[in-house]
Amino acid sequence: MKTKGRKRSTNVEDRRGMGGKTLMGGGIGGIIIVLIITFMGGDPGEVLNNIQPNSDSSTPYVESEEEKELVELVSVVLSDTEDVWTDIFEENGLIYEEPVLVIYTGSVQSACGAAGASVGPFYCPGDQKLYIDLSFYNDLKEKFKAPGDFAMAYVVAHEVGHHVQTLLGTTDEIMPLRQKLSETEFNKYQVRFELQADYFAGVWAHHAQGMDLLEKGDLEEALTAASAIGDDTLQKRAQGYVVPESFTHGTSEQRRNWFYKGFENGTLEGGDTFNLID
Repeated sequence: MKTKGRKRSTNVEDRRGMGGKTLMGGGIGGIIIVLIITFMGGDPGEVLNNIQPNSDSSTPYVESEEEKELVELVSVVLSDTEDVWTDIFEENGLIYEEPVLVIYTGSVQSACGAAGASVGPFYCPGDQKLYIDLSFYNDLKEKFKAPGDFAMAYVVAHEVGHHVQTLLGTTDEIMPLRQKLSETEFNKYQVRFELQADYFAGVWAHHAQGMDLLEKGDLEEALTAASAIGDDTLQKRAQGYVVPESFTHGTSEQRRNWFYKGFENGTLEGGDTFNLID
C-alpha cells in the first residue's frame, strides 16, 4: 500500500511505554465482563477497582525503525478510513464521527476494561477507540503466516468497521442479546457481527483501490490475513479440531468472502450479514 509521505490521521494516541493495568482474571475475559456490566446498565467502576498496575510508566519509550514505519502505516490507513467513511456517511445522510486509534505496548486500559497484547487489536464502543499493540504485526507475519503491510491495514480497517457499527446503532442492538440468549445462540450473532466488520473493511479497501493506493499483491495480503484468523483455522492450530458452536468471528472462508464482498460492492448496501446467506 502506498503510505510514504501521505497524510496521517491526527486521531492517534500514543501510549507506548506507559504500561497499563491488568484485570484480575486477565485478558479478553476482563473486557467481556466490563462490557456485559456496561450493557446491563451497571457500573464498570466496581470491576475496575480490582485492577492492579503492572508496569512502570516513568521510563521513556524508544521505538525501533520498524515501529516508526508501522506508526506511519496505521496512521495513514486511519486517515484514509476517515475520508472514506465520511463520504459514505454523507451520501447516506449521516455524520461520521472519527474514532481514536490508541497505540500501546504490553497492556492498556480502555473504557471496556484492561487488556494485554495477547488479546490482539480491539475496538471499545465505550470510548470509541481502537487499540493496537504494534507487535501484532509480527504475529501476523510469523504466527499467522499473513505478512505484508496491507494485512495490517485490513486489521485497522476491521476495527474501524466496528466503529461504523457503533455509529449505525448495530452494536447497541446486538450486544444486549448476550444477556438474553444462551452462549451458543449469542455466538451466532457475534459471528455475524464480526463478519459485518470484515465487510466494512472490504468497503474501505474498495475505495482505497479507487484512489490508486493499492499496490500489487495488497488484496491477496488482506484475504490471506482474513483467512488466517478464521475460527476454524485458529482452533485447528491450537487444539487439532474445531467446535463450530464456539465460533465468535466466523470461519476462514466466511471472513475471506465477506471482506471480498465489501471490496466488490464498496457501499453500505450488501453488508447485512445478519440476514443474508454466505
